[in-house]
Amino acid sequence: MKKDISEPSITENDDMLSEYDFSQGVRGKHYEAVREGYTVKINQTDGTTLVQHFKLEEGTVVLEPDVRKYFPDSEAVNTALRCLIPLLAGHR
Repeated sequence: MKKDISEPSITENDDMLSEYDFSQGVRGKHYEAVREGYTVKINQTDGTTLVQHFKLEEGTVVLEPDVRKYFPDSEAVNTALRCLIPLLAGHR
């Protein structure tokens, strides 16, 4: 069943418009490339090509989707890990 796009349904925190169609999207399609680093080539209007290399910063931690549900941001992760530090301190 196709979504009715005649009236955009936008909620307070929803910045995706109803006319966007992600039905052919593939979750995790670029996951490995992002982890390994990747290159983006941008063709400029003057005919030149700008090449940018991207790599995750040192110390970057990638959460699996099931964990991300419970820890949606850095603050939540750091708070949880700080609670575990005293437990781990006895094992060092």
